[in-house]
Amino acid sequence: MLAWVLEHAGMSPGFLIGGIPQNFAVSARLGDTPFFVVEADEYDSAFFDKRSKFVHYRPRTAILNNLEFDHADIFPDLPAIERQFHHLVRTIPSEGLVIHPTTEPALSRVIEMGCWTPVQTTGEGGQWQARLLSEDGSRFEVLFEGQLQGCVEWDMTGQHNVANALATLAAARHVGVVPSLGVQALSAFKSVKRRMEKVAEVRGITIYDDFAHHPTAIATTLDGLRKKIGDAPIIAVIEPRSNSMKLGAHRDGLPESVSQADQVVWYAPPNLGWDLAATVAGGCVPSTVCDSLEAIIARVHSQARPGTHIVIMSNGGFGGLHGKLAEALK
Repeated sequence: MLAWVLEHAGMSPGFLIGGIPQNFAVSARLGDTPFFVVEADEYDSAFFDKRSKFVHYRPRTAILNNLEFDHADIFPDLPAIERQFHHLVRTIPSEGLVIHPTTEPALSRVIEMGCWTPVQTTGEGGQWQARLLSEDGSRFEVLFEGQLQGCVEWDMTGQHNVANALATLAAARHVGVVPSLGVQALSAFKSVKRRMEKVAEVRGITIYDDFAHHPTAIATTLDGLRKKIGDAPIIAVIEPRSNSMKLGAHRDGLPESVSQADQVVWYAPPNLGWDLAATVAGGCVPSTVCDSLEAIIARVHSQARPGTHIVIMSNGGFGGLHGKLAEALK
C-alpha cells in the first residue's frame, strides 16, 4: 500500500512485499531512488542468527501494524517478541518516525521500553483517524490532527485495511507526500494477490483466496466481508498450516475467529499435533472437520447456493483447492 502511494506520487520506490501487489504485478524491485519499502516481520534471520530479520533493515520510517503472539516455533512468549520489536525501534534514527495504532497494547509496551524517535499514532485518540462513511470500510474520511485530509473510496473492505491506510498516509507524509495526494493514490489501490482475492464466480457462488492464518486475521477478514455483503451466506474453509497453527498456539482463538461465517469447513492435516475437532466443537458456528480435499469439496458443494461467498484461508497452496472447488461447482 505504501509502495503504491509513493509510486503514485512519482517517487518510484523499490520494494519487497510478501505477495504480489496487483498495482505492480511483481513482488519486488530494486529501484534507483532513495526510497525502499519492506514488508517485514519478527521471524528469525537464519539458523545462526536468531534475531528478528527486521533488526538488520535500519529503517528511517517504521510502521508497527500489530503485535500478537505468533511464530511459536521461534519465540516462547509474547514478551520475547516485544523485545525484538524494541530492538527494531532502537535502530530508527532521531529524525525518523515510528507509526503505530493506539489499539495495540503490546506495541504501547514496546514504546514504553524507550523510544528516542518521534511517534505518530493512528486510530481512536491518535493523530490520524478515520471517519467511516460505509460500515465495510470501503469509504472513509481521513483526519490528521482533527483536520480533514480527504475521502478514500476503494475496493478494499475491513477495519484492518482502514487502519493500514492511516499508517500508510502517515509514513508517506513523513517522506514528502501530502495527504491529499496519498488519498488519491489509495482510491486507486488494488490490494495484493491472496488478500481476499476473488478467484472465481460460478453459478452465482463467489470464491475468495485469502492468506489469513492467525485468529485475528481470520476474524478481521470475515468481518470485512460480512459488512460488505450483509446477510448473504459465508462459508469459510480454513487450513491450519503455519508452524504456530500446527503447534496449537492459536487453537483457543479459532472458534471465536469465525463468528461472522455461517458455516466453517476445517482441514485437519495428518501432521496436526492437536485435536482440531474437539477445539471447534464448542463454537457458535456450524463446523465440519475434513481430512481430505475431496471431503472438503463434497461438503462445500452440498451447502453452497447462488449468493454464497466461500473464503478459502491458508498460507499455502491448499493443494489447488480453489480451482478444484470452482470446477466442482460448475
